Amino acid sequence: MITDILVIGSGAAGLTAALESKRDNIRVTVVSKCYPTNSQTCQAQGGINAVLETTEDDSIEKFIEDTFIASKGIASKGSIKKMCQSSKDIITWLDDIAVPFSRDEQNSIAQRKFGGTKAKRTCYSSDYTGLKILHTLYDQCIKNKIEFLNEYFLLDFIKEDENIYGAVFLDIKTLEIIKIYAKSVILASGGYAGIYENNTTNSSFTTSEALVKIYKNGATLSNLEFVQFHPTAIEGSNTLISESARAEGGFLVDEKGNRFIDELKPRDEVSRAISEKLLKNEKVFLDLRHLDEKLIDELLPQEKQLAKTFKDIDISKELLPIVSAAHYSMGGVLCDENAKTSLKNLFVCGECAQGNIHGANRLGGNSLLEVIYLAKKAGNSAFQNLQRVTIKEDIKTVDFEKSIENILSNENIINVSKEKKEFGEKLFKSLGVFKDESNMKTLLSYLEELEQRLKVSTIEDKSRVYNKSLIEFLEFKESVYMAKLIAKCALERKESRGAHFRSDFKEQKEEFEKISIVKYEKEQDIISYEDAV
Repeated sequence: MITDILVIGSGAAGLTAALESKRDNIRVTVVSKCYPTNSQTCQAQGGINAVLETTEDDSIEKFIEDTFIASKGIASKGSIKKMCQSSKDIITWLDDIAVPFSRDEQNSIAQRKFGGTKAKRTCYSSDYTGLKILHTLYDQCIKNKIEFLNEYFLLDFIKEDENIYGAVFLDIKTLEIIKIYAKSVILASGGYAGIYENNTTNSSFTTSEALVKIYKNGATLSNLEFVQFHPTAIEGSNTLISESARAEGGFLVDEKGNRFIDELKPRDEVSRAISEKLLKNEKVFLDLRHLDEKLIDELLPQEKQLAKTFKDIDISKELLPIVSAAHYSMGGVLCDENAKTSLKNLFVCGECAQGNIHGANRLGGNSLLEVIYLAKKAGNSAFQNLQRVTIKEDIKTVDFEKSIENILSNENIINVSKEKKEFGEKLFKSLGVFKDESNMKTLLSYLEELEQRLKVSTIEDKSRVYNKSLIEFLEFKESVYMAKLIAKCALERKESRGAHFRSDFKEQKEEFEKISIVKYEKEQDIISYEDAV
């Protein structure tokens, strides 16, 4: 199959990039292992940041300052400035394509205050912001005749020298191998916080294989050690309770009902305060009982429903027990301000991108903004790239039919669900809110052993039709490799900075005021540091 622009991933990043790159007579194909309305963007409940008007309370300069302070000094002020300056235009565009933003009494787009910010600048659609944006973008893609291939699992990229010419997929429904050639490829596959099995707010689709595949094809990755843990997930299910709950006045209290942290501090500080309590076997609760029930029904309907569904708790009358959970990955494929990567014809956007904007700690409300901002850059760059590329269809790729046959013919059956649960617990313990050298080295030994076992293992289900067990197995193999990369990067950064907190190196060090770089060279993971530009 041949297309002009191949977009891998169908969340807000992929859909925005597809819309931006679509022109008359240009074929744009979006490929995803799930359906667009199931993507991770749905988890971005609380809102999207923007300075809509300069006031005494807020300005572009204050927005830039808040974002850079949160980054702990390892983001690019130039990149942050351009994103913040674009924020009003992005909200205007979303409003124009009919995203149903909540309105204030003057019928202007309503805004709330999120943690780590100086003003109310987070635009929202009740507490369904990501979902509403996603559905609107999908409608626009259908309207613009963008092609979708759903339930396709990425196996590898088609590469010659330093050029990417497409990708190889496994049709999940039929197990058929599909090659898609393209002049430009946009990677929008999401982040890697989902590998923290049973300790993450992410969906089961967020499993990092695309990042591992492009890394082994030569793309530069950066800042992998910075994984953000969200302060408020429902105890027992890790279901996200949006920062909007605290933005609207919710308290965090201990077992005695005492508040122990400013709820609107940056997420890394709030998560550490909560985790310290949990490590002492003390429970932590979200308290919304003092809020007007009409306000909860109007502005926090999803949070109310989630608490009722997963804990049978009415948040207007009862305390909700919460925990911290892996939520967002600040690291990803390193790109410049136009979403270009170290490989030709490859562009990146969304949570899988590292565009030197979030640094060591992302502000709540900045994820959706960066997703749209960088996706527009990626779409435009991918379109501009079309003129210089000739598609090649004779590039040799791995014989994946044989590879899958080898997996299914192995005799050592492994229980992937059981292994993933143990894997997730070990990750959360050693690469969680708190880290230290001893635990991370022990984790790496476990990961190396697990990786070797998976090479000679198989699954019980040998079906050739819609074999989801096979997909889970393939995902898991790459999640293990990604965990190794995170651990190696976290070991090298011998300091605490933002979301990366080491109990054996508690201070921030000037020598590490740089972004981390990891490259795959001669089958080795090579880690270095450089300035954010």
